[in-house]
Amino acid sequence: MKRKIILALSIVTVLCLSAEVLYSWGFFAHKRINRLAVFTLPHGIINFYKSRIEYITANAVAPDRRRHSMDEEPPRHYIDIDHYGEGKLAFDSMPRGWKKAVEKYTEDTLLAYGIVPWHVAKVTGWLTQAFRDKNLDKILYHSVDLGHYIGDAHVPLHTTVNYNGHLTNQKGIHAFWESRLPELFSDDYDYFVGKAAYIENPLFFAWEVVEASAAAKDSVLLFEAALTKKFATDQKYSYEERGQKTIKVYSESYSKAYHEAMNGMVERRMRSAIHAIGSLWYTAWVNAGKPDLESITDKEMSKELKAQLKEEERMWRTGKIKGREHGQ
Repeated sequence: MKRKIILALSIVTVLCLSAEVLYSWGFFAHKRINRLAVFTLPHGIINFYKSRIEYITANAVAPDRRRHSMDEEPPRHYIDIDHYGEGKLAFDSMPRGWKKAVEKYTEDTLLAYGIVPWHVAKVTGWLTQAFRDKNLDKILYHSVDLGHYIGDAHVPLHTTVNYNGHLTNQKGIHAFWESRLPELFSDDYDYFVGKAAYIENPLFFAWEVVEASAAAKDSVLLFEAALTKKFATDQKYSYEERGQKTIKVYSESYSKAYHEAMNGMVERRMRSAIHAIGSLWYTAWVNAGKPDLESITDKEMSKELKAQLKEEERMWRTGKIKGREHGQ
């Protein structure tokens, strides 16, 4: 029954089964997370988001698409916190505020190793202003972006210089954890995460999310390293037809073993991301004074926004990705 309800709520667009899905959380997971976040919202805001749920779902991956056209986009998706020290030391040494962090490490260093917690706070502020102005285009644009960035902050491999296992002979683990596992197993997850909650300090909240993700990073790497010793290469990998392509993927048996070794980690991070997104949307609306959104619920987005989204998609299909790649 639970599964039927979730499928009825989410019916999550096409699975995007091409090689290009291998981004942060994977296109599939980002869309599911953003879509289900809508159902955490309370009266006063949920009707607006429900009326735009197809947009919220389809454009959950817009920031990844912009990585093909904007040089400033890549560092918004991660923070290599272990560059600044090991474990808790890194968090103790890093100022939470942007200005103090720049003073201590320089802006160039911060941009080189990622800025996701600061960008989450910045986009939350932009969304708050969009609500105040009742600017439909900006509410939609910043809502999907905020969902994407806080979703990325929930991924353990978005918190380390070893983001794709390239330093430990585990290249491909990034897409394995955040794309392959959700595609195979997430239909069985429990997505009833409760109602969105008001967040007093979005910046500190984003840092808490990053710290929780970083705490899981070693398990992500160590469990896979241990497991790979038990599987022959022809058992670890297989080939699947995706569209008109045949691609190499982690086998279902290897994926299942790794997923079980994780003991629910992927599900927990997805659930947390869903609740966090809804909570940040709700927080922005509350901070804007809880504006009545009925007057813009049926309004059409502008031709300018439609054209911008179309151009971003064109660049994604024809351009070269900037920054990191996480494919196998």
